[in-house]
Amino acid sequence: MFKRILIANRGEIACRVIRSAKAMGIKTVAVYSDADADALHVKMADEAVHIGPSPAAESYLLADKILQACKDTGAEAVHPGYGFLSERAAFVEAVQAAGIVFIGPDVQAIEAMGDKITSKKLAADAGVSTVPGHMGIIKDADEAVKISAAVGYPVMLKASAGGGGKGMRIAYSDAEAHEGFTSAQNEARSSFADDRVFVEKFIEEPRHIEIQVLGDKHGNVIYLGERECSIQRRHQKVIEEAPSPFLDEATRKAMGEQSVALAKAVDYCSAGTVEFIVDKNRNFYFLEMNTRLQVEHPVSEYVTGVDLVEQMLRVAAGEELSIAQDDVTLTGWSVETRVYAEDPIRGFLPSIGRLTHYIPPTLGDDVRVDTGVFEGAEISMFYDPMIAKLVTYGENRDAAIAKQRRALDEFYIRGIAHNIPFLSALMAHPRFQSGDITTAFITEEYPDGFLGGALSESVKRAMVVTATLLNAIDKSRATQLEGQLLDPTGPHECGWCVTIDGEDIMTSIVPLEDKALVAIGPDKAEITCDWMPGDHVVQANIDGTDFAIEVDRAPVGYRMTSDGVTMEVRVQSIRAATLYGFMPEKVEADMSRYLLCPMPGLIVALNVEAGDQVKAGQALAVVEAMKMENILRAEKDAVVKSVEAAEGDSLMVDAVILEFE
Repeated sequence: MFKRILIANRGEIACRVIRSAKAMGIKTVAVYSDADADALHVKMADEAVHIGPSPAAESYLLADKILQACKDTGAEAVHPGYGFLSERAAFVEAVQAAGIVFIGPDVQAIEAMGDKITSKKLAADAGVSTVPGHMGIIKDADEAVKISAAVGYPVMLKASAGGGGKGMRIAYSDAEAHEGFTSAQNEARSSFADDRVFVEKFIEEPRHIEIQVLGDKHGNVIYLGERECSIQRRHQKVIEEAPSPFLDEATRKAMGEQSVALAKAVDYCSAGTVEFIVDKNRNFYFLEMNTRLQVEHPVSEYVTGVDLVEQMLRVAAGEELSIAQDDVTLTGWSVETRVYAEDPIRGFLPSIGRLTHYIPPTLGDDVRVDTGVFEGAEISMFYDPMIAKLVTYGENRDAAIAKQRRALDEFYIRGIAHNIPFLSALMAHPRFQSGDITTAFITEEYPDGFLGGALSESVKRAMVVTATLLNAIDKSRATQLEGQLLDPTGPHECGWCVTIDGEDIMTSIVPLEDKALVAIGPDKAEITCDWMPGDHVVQANIDGTDFAIEVDRAPVGYRMTSDGVTMEVRVQSIRAATLYGFMPEKVEADMSRYLLCPMPGLIVALNVEAGDQVKAGQALAVVEAMKMENILRAEKDAVVKSVEAAEGDSLMVDAVILEFE
């Protein structure tokens, strides 16, 4: 076994590899850019090497820097993680030429499967079902339109060297095919330095289901069940689970055996994933093979009990698989959500900045948080906006979802926008809970975007009861700090007005020996919790039901978050509540005359000039942020009064790009 390995990556996946390596007694070397000098993976590794400036193209994507770091530290092998150089055949060749072991598949497998066009031809030759389409290289947007029309709309335009949802567009018409080809090509060039794009038929009502495979250098290949990855936004996976709630045993076996056949056809030796699209009748079609560790691998680890990183290390060291196909069993259920630094209310725009608070949930062995950040760390504009992967396990799907919902309620993040409210809403959605999902789930259920979660009556009641108790604790503490006698019959028994969601609710509270009794109008509730002022999360039991409620101070009362819903909860005396009603409301400034930059990013295109008349839906500008292109469109017909930015400008959020007359 290796004595020292280098991880040619960053963030949560670098930390993940370091954990398994340390458990095996292997020393680890991290690499880092300027932006990652204080990153968690640097702190976790036994040794760290600086490899360049913050942009990935000047650091993590430079093979010579990685190889020099290996030589300087004596690393015997390189684990690439995912993304960056993980599927670059040229990098593997350079590593091997330097006498260093690549912890992943051989060059020929990466070359064959890394190119989507070649991989589809190989899959067809291996007897794997494939999606109809045009596998040739498309030279320009006009040709893309002709081919798309011939294949039949809707079609998917995909970057040949793509991955991670980048360089992909769905087109339902000639116009969309023309625009989608250009955007997909630009994203592919920016992300992969390869602008080849191909076209395939878009399967409607599809589910995205993938098979985890594992092979060694002795010809042994097995599959470790499937993962359902159908909950996606812009082709980026949001929720993954294992197993799939849709597959039956016969389909699982057929998909697994075809995946093994494809892996054997290219002499695959490492962990890899064969991705399929599955229609409503359980017909499945090959999409691509990812010759690396997947982001969502933890759900497979939970249900199989197999440490995939450990297996990759052992295979790379020349060991045979210790697991046969008959040894693989799927036990229980696992669900993973991807916690991103993005604002779902503002169209999921990326958010950058410092994590002023970062407190992950602690619910035992059935909850796993894979992350590359810590409290005080910074989410950079240079890399993927992932904060963490939250993974839960249960004896069945309902149990895994319930634990995921509770863990999301306890995940306290401040300083940047994040998508936990959206993830909580997805977990609570009846259609998701039933397993009736497709890759169009988010588009269908949130056609106007995510406008916030719905406040249920049970959560509303829990917030009212909890706010009343917290107010009593605060009042008692304030009385003690002021040196006054604490009179248990004083502030506790007086009436309070709790205002939530525009409703005034009268409450009072009586402390008991180990709990409190809260009166809510004619209703009563018993609450038990050990909250102390300064705690960010209230763990409360209300009438026998457990709740986790995040709490922040508000000018009058508290800002409370639970089940993905954040509410301002005012707690006032009856007199104060009456007077509060006379306070004037603050009128927000009208910014409808401006096109504002929705995120920190680079202006890569400006399509209009001063004096131009624009129509609703017309593309006005393109902003690139975190390796993704975002097209800004006119919301209504207007005339451009002035252009306040230029192509190549780096803008902050809400910076003015255009002003309309």
